[in-house]
Amino acid sequence: MKEMKQTRQKRENLKHIILSAAGIFLFFMIQAVSYGQEDPPRPISVFIYPQQGLQFGALSQGASGGTVVISPTGSRSATGDVTLLNLGVPYSAALFGIEANPGTLITILNGPDATLTGSNGGTMTVHLGGSDPASPFVCTVPRPGRNMVQIGGTLNVGSPLASPPGSYSGTFTITFFQE
Repeated sequence: MKEMKQTRQKRENLKHIILSAAGIFLFFMIQAVSYGQEDPPRPISVFIYPQQGLQFGALSQGASGGTVVISPTGSRSATGDVTLLNLGVPYSAALFGIEANPGTLITILNGPDATLTGSNGGTMTVHLGGSDPASPFVCTVPRPGRNMVQIGGTLNVGSPLASPPGSYSGTFTITFFQE
């Protein structure tokens, strides 16, 4: 009888040990599941959509040339021997749509001065200016919306010999960094 009681006691102890072990295993399993269900960090992906080119409009140059400045907000002014003409030729800051997660910090790095070539020969240079919003800025528009950014620039107009009248075009480089 004593042996039977000891056997029964051993079984009870073994049962408690197994249940305790199962309880500990279940605790670790629940912990692993709850930690495994956390959302992974969102990938930061930024997409840039050119919306409008940098345009300086129509102008007339004098003997010494000058500059035409397009501000980041799109206003136009001239310096030197340059007269701005209103002939229906558009002028505007460059416009980019940026699609990014809200809270993404964007820094803009302007590339080197761009050379524009004329339809009648000659060249002019463009120096890229500031942006609106000013760099760096934080994206606030949730996807699929776009944060709109305007970038101005300065057109260096030479003399009529260096930059004869005509239509000028070229490309420029801008780098958008996300943080």
